[in-house]
Amino acid sequence: MSCILGTMAATPATAHVSAFRNRIPPPHVDSRPSRPPCVASFPQSQSRRSASISLLLLFWCSSNPKHAYADGIFDKYVKRKKLDPLEAYVPAVLLTQSQFEELEKTLEDDQPKYSNSRSLLRSGPAASLRVNIRAVAQYASDNGRGKAAFDAVDRCLGALEDLDSLLLHASRNDPTATVESMRKKMDIALGALNSLLQTVPSTVLDKGKAIADAYMTPSDPEDGKLEDLDPDLKQLEKLL
Repeated sequence: MSCILGTMAATPATAHVSAFRNRIPPPHVDSRPSRPPCVASFPQSQSRRSASISLLLLFWCSSNPKHAYADGIFDKYVKRKKLDPLEAYVPAVLLTQSQFEELEKTLEDDQPKYSNSRSLLRSGPAASLRVNIRAVAQYASDNGRGKAAFDAVDRCLGALEDLDSLLLHASRNDPTATVESMRKKMDIALGALNSLLQTVPSTVLDKGKAIADAYMTPSDPEDGKLEDLDPDLKQLEKLL
């Protein structure tokens, strides 16, 4: 009898718990794929337009050789920087050439100061060498001698980069960085500058030499030569 009462007493409680559980709504499960919180949602038309533009650019780049980019369809949208007259760049290149010749002489010392030699590659006229020789090469290209000029530019800059690396290693007492290897790189750079200057018209080159000489060793104002070159010297100083 007690067992029956115990069973009957437990039955309402169990039924109550079951009914309570049935009243709890099941958890909501979203079957849609989750989206990363930082990814923006773009309209479908905009995504389709972007994809079309990307495919068009990809097709154009794959169907045009690399060397044709400068004269290609986008050339008219690229604003080319206006160059100064050729006469403004030639004296600066000549002065850089003289500076490199002085640098080569410092390598002949018993104990070369490699850190000072490195600074000569970055100071004075040499600081603007990259811009100046590319401008000269551009003028040569306009006159049909672009290949020889730009080849000379590449040889010069490549040799100077190698020389700078050798000077850096030598300043750290690296035995593989020899003075002989530095001289070879310097000779390549100077020879490349000579090749580049050969593309300059003789009249412009002669005037450039006169300006460079006047810049290094100013003439007496009374002889009149300095006055003739004064505007060019001011332009050279501005460029340097």
